[in-house]
Amino acid sequence: MKRPGNVAVIGDGGWGTTLAILLNKNSATVSLWGAFPDYIESVKDKRENIKFLPGVRIPPEIAITSDLSEAVRSADIVVLAVPSQYMRDISARFKGPGTGFADKIFVSVSKGIENKTLMRMSEVVRDVLGPVRIGALSGPTISYEVARGLPTTVVAASEDGETAKEIQDLFMADNFRVYTNNDITGVELGGSLKNVIAIAAGISDGLGFGVNTKSGLLVRGIVEIARLGVKMGARQETLYGIGGLGDLMTTCVSSHGRNRWFGEEIGKGKKPQDVLKATEMVVEGVATAKSCYELRKKYGVEMPISEQVYAVIYEGKDPKTAVRELMTRERKAEA
Repeated sequence: MKRPGNVAVIGDGGWGTTLAILLNKNSATVSLWGAFPDYIESVKDKRENIKFLPGVRIPPEIAITSDLSEAVRSADIVVLAVPSQYMRDISARFKGPGTGFADKIFVSVSKGIENKTLMRMSEVVRDVLGPVRIGALSGPTISYEVARGLPTTVVAASEDGETAKEIQDLFMADNFRVYTNNDITGVELGGSLKNVIAIAAGISDGLGFGVNTKSGLLVRGIVEIARLGVKMGARQETLYGIGGLGDLMTTCVSSHGRNRWFGEEIGKGKKPQDVLKATEMVVEGVATAKSCYELRKKYGVEMPISEQVYAVIYEGKDPKTAVRELMTRERKAEA
């Protein structure tokens, strides 16, 4: 059964806008917040998010605002759809007067790991706000497909089973199936680390390699993700499920995947910084590659593909050299 309520979606990117539309269809009262007043006024006037979700109409029932207090004041549930490296700053703004943050459920739909602290998004929120009720919604979710009503399956994760169930009830729809999982560590890590492997898959595409290459990257990539995830307390079955392997497959093959696109442009010979300048969208895998590199060292985990992605982005390594080094590593058994 759907659970109508007052929901504030914080973040006017493609995914935040898509979820606002989905929740409106589920009979929730929805506010959509964006950080830039001029652009928000344009979205409000046109009822379309031209930058991040063009061609999709935003229903008139959705309140669109750049006033954070206005967006969250009456909300029972706050959906956090901001880029991961801004999550701490945005979370701190909920501590302002009149927000009533302690009584709300927070749902992170951002896929990233904070660079300085190496915290997952739910950890960042609790680090700022204290022991609030929080969960994560993650999985193979291309915004354009969800916005068109194409069948999609995701996971609502929380250490608290009742919180996960409330998130499931809120988002569940005929074409949006939501499973619950109490392994929020695994769900958040799977959704974040897969973006690093997606960059590698894009580089493979840009270099003109084939399906054999990408299949190998996906299989060995999920092995890397699982190695690190288990060391950090995640369950291996979570990482091989919807929020891990499922999300990885989608991001690596979809033409709409921004991390795969970023890698493809690098594979074609462009510099990482030039590719980033060419888009207004946040490529989460870039920051996550740095966090992954530090986590790999912290936990002593072998992650050769992720290491090479880091070297290409941050050390200027030639992608062809990175591939050659991966292919000529010491012989070993599959594990």
